[in-house]
Amino acid sequence: MKLTIKRDQADVKGMFGGHKGVRFSLYAKADITNDERELIERYKIGEYILASYDLPIKGSESMEFHLSVNRLTNGDETVTGSISTLLELEKKIKEGCQGLKTLLEVMKTFGGEEVMEI
Repeated sequence: MKLTIKRDQADVKGMFGGHKGVRFSLYAKADITNDERELIERYKIGEYILASYDLPIKGSESMEFHLSVNRLTNGDETVTGSISTLLELEKKIKEGCQGLKTLLEVMKTFGGEEVMEI
């Protein structure tokens, strides 16, 4: 599995052409192997939530962000007006990708056994 993250920014212009700030975008996509895709389909975990985050919007409002397996493997872009939100979201995406990797590793062991020395 490989995680690709792309960060971008765009200036926001006002109605009369004035500078109104910057919008940040974060694109993330996990490239998975055929074996990993087969596990996802076999165990039907496409809608499984890997990570959640409340994205702050204007004022005190927020929007919930849920990173599902499908969203991560199909590629997804999120836009925010805050670089700190972008960084926190990137952190959640990386954690979610690690969670997916762990989940897939566990799925591979069904029907077998794991022996470890302690």
